[in-house]
Amino acid sequence: MRLYRHLTFCFFFFFRCCLAQDRDLIRHSKTGFVLLVILTLSLFVISCIYVFSFNPVKHSHTWFNLVNQTQSYNVLTEGLSGKKFVWNFLTIPQIIQTTTTLKNHIWMHHHVAHPRNYHFILDEPDKCKQDLFLVLMVPVAPHEVEARNAIRSTWGNESSVQGKAVLTLFLVGLTGGAEAQQQLEEESRQRRDLLQSNFVDSYFNLTIKTMVIMDWLVTRCPQASFSMKVDSHMYINLENLMTLLLAPNTPRQNYITGYLMWNQNVIRNKKSKYYVSVELYPEPKYPTYVLGVGYVFSNDLPKKIVEASKDIKPFNIEDAYVGTCLKRLGIKPSRSPDPSKFRTYMKDSKGHNLSKVITTIARSPKQIIKFWQSVKRHK
Repeated sequence: MRLYRHLTFCFFFFFRCCLAQDRDLIRHSKTGFVLLVILTLSLFVISCIYVFSFNPVKHSHTWFNLVNQTQSYNVLTEGLSGKKFVWNFLTIPQIIQTTTTLKNHIWMHHHVAHPRNYHFILDEPDKCKQDLFLVLMVPVAPHEVEARNAIRSTWGNESSVQGKAVLTLFLVGLTGGAEAQQQLEEESRQRRDLLQSNFVDSYFNLTIKTMVIMDWLVTRCPQASFSMKVDSHMYINLENLMTLLLAPNTPRQNYITGYLMWNQNVIRNKKSKYYVSVELYPEPKYPTYVLGVGYVFSNDLPKKIVEASKDIKPFNIEDAYVGTCLKRLGIKPSRSPDPSKFRTYMKDSKGHNLSKVITTIARSPKQIIKFWQSVKRHK
């Protein structure tokens, strides 16, 4: 504003000087009028430049408001798909607002998928005080109570396998409603196996979800020997898994295995939910990675993956993203001694076949229970 006042003063001083000239100035009124117009326009242009260049730029987008986390927080939804939205959740009253943001501003202190951008609403920090060998982390949607209960009544109910301590925990994001949140908190009080972080729980945020899992293992459970990220629709044979992990030739560091994905093309079709833009991942193929439905890893890896992720742009194919972090670290996924033990769908799900696998996909929570019961009967 000081520059504006100086320019205004100069303008009027010049104008008065013009008026003070000899009387012949009146004869040249046309010239004076033109000068007056030019000066006025110049003053307007200079003032506009000042306003847009010297004033601090204020962006409407703010990725995370951590000042008062209990009452207001902003989170990204579908941000890793190329579309970027910020959802602002207010606890009192329950209001959800969205604002679009510019692509160029996805970076803050850390990128949007970095777990340090989030905090836990529900936590179980004391669960790892015991001497754990294996921690099973299950990403699941808040409303999928049936899936959680199926796991709790089958393989998730195991606390000791071949003499080794095992723990199963579920991770969810935001519920999106006060009533659903209350139900989740009640479930947490009863079960003591729920973790909840303040990201929007959606398919496009699975990378965020996975990185939050990694960070929880780093900060809450670093002493465990192994961990496993396993989806909620998976059947796991823990006896076979434990046999693999206890084998003398299984590494205790820089180790990750499961169903390996080789030579996978990056999907560039914008209509596909697996679409990843060239901007986010420029290479035409992904590095070798482990299919995200279920992979087991030595517990030194989460810290390394979180650290490597700081320098890697996030995209919404979470298992390929973990593979990209591993490539940055120079760590290659290990091929299982018997790759057939990590399965997708099984053509023949009779008990004698299920007893040989480590993981396979179940089509429903009821099928998880059915698989479990079938294996138990054939023991």
